[in-house]
Amino acid sequence: MPSAEVMERAPLSTGDSVNSRSRDPDEGHDAGGAKLKSIHDACEAGNFERLVSLATAEHGLIEDQVRRKAWPILLGADPQRDRDGEKLGDWRILPRHRDEDQVRLDVDRSFIYYPNDLSPEELSRRKEQLSELITQVLRQNAYLSYFQGYHDICQVFLLVLGPEASVSAVERISVLRIRDYMLPSLSPALSHLQLLPSILNAEDPKLCAHLSQTQPFFALAATLTLYAHDIQEYGDIARLFDVLLAREAIFSVYLFAQIVLQRREELFEIPPTEPEMLHSILCKLPKPLDLETLITRTSELVNKHPPKSLRGWRHLSSNSVLKTAQSSEQASEQSLTEGAALFQKQANELRRAELRQIAFDALWKYRGPVRNVGFAVVVAALGFWIRRNPNSLLIFRSGGLFDYFFQGFKRLYDGGR
Repeated sequence: MPSAEVMERAPLSTGDSVNSRSRDPDEGHDAGGAKLKSIHDACEAGNFERLVSLATAEHGLIEDQVRRKAWPILLGADPQRDRDGEKLGDWRILPRHRDEDQVRLDVDRSFIYYPNDLSPEELSRRKEQLSELITQVLRQNAYLSYFQGYHDICQVFLLVLGPEASVSAVERISVLRIRDYMLPSLSPALSHLQLLPSILNAEDPKLCAHLSQTQPFFALAATLTLYAHDIQEYGDIARLFDVLLAREAIFSVYLFAQIVLQRREELFEIPPTEPEMLHSILCKLPKPLDLETLITRTSELVNKHPPKSLRGWRHLSSNSVLKTAQSSEQASEQSLTEGAALFQKQANELRRAELRQIAFDALWKYRGPVRNVGFAVVVAALGFWIRRNPNSLLIFRSGGLFDYFFQGFKRLYDGGR
């Protein structure tokens, strides 16, 4: 899968996980203790709605000890259900995934910001744990495509949950929450970004117009990695993951829109005729990042302009995670098998779109007043055939029939001139 100029981040504690506490300088011990008990009670009772409320409230789930209980629940981790009782056996003997070389390159550059007190031996062990986590998930779900920055997400789970528990969590977030990023093409991820102007226009049309010459690709690295690439404090990224796991998949896009809205004055100081400068500024998250205010205002933004009201919403695939995970509870109830089926449907859509583009490009190139009528009929028929017989895509592509098909029409076109 195409990369997204992504660097790398975090490490792991000695054997299992790092113990991080969300920063809450104004919260007293008694209040914090009461909330921790509420989180524990919600986990024990399996009260999903209550747990979502606590995770999204100020300071989130507070510390990793309770995150280790809460995150798997928010993700719906259930190995027995996920694979319909299928036992995979030792992942190490599964076929090698096509992206493992890139995984190794990225893992070698990981664990930059936290923790920062590791010996060379400890750092090497952490990297090996991260490599094994990613490799296991990819081999067990071989249809997924790795993207650069995926390791940033995996680092956070490794730090919080430890090597063993993080496998199921990473599988579920990969297949059911960020599946669009792990397709063979980056276009679904880019379609997420196209919702940014819609959100900005709904909330602040003047700012949206100011940024109209700047493509929203500035948000790619942050949204692609769930902000794990850009946030350098472990406590902050763990806190943000509390919310991202508790909210719908599109929340991360609204989050970036809110970041842009909060930089309104700064952005208006730059002329709209300098999109490169605007892009450069928007690529970097502001520092310091007031997470609690940002989360609260993003929640308000979602409520004020819900996804279905956005102009670009209807253009999204019905198989996109933005539509199949419109709430965290909806995603938590899905199995990996269901996620794999949705992946395949969307992959087929991408292939059909690619073939349609090839056909229309050829139609445009060899257009003629009369001959194109026949050509258009054949192209339409071809599109219908592809839609009804998606497996024919491989035959057409591998057998070189597209070249034969279009060259034949080119000869007819050239011969009639």
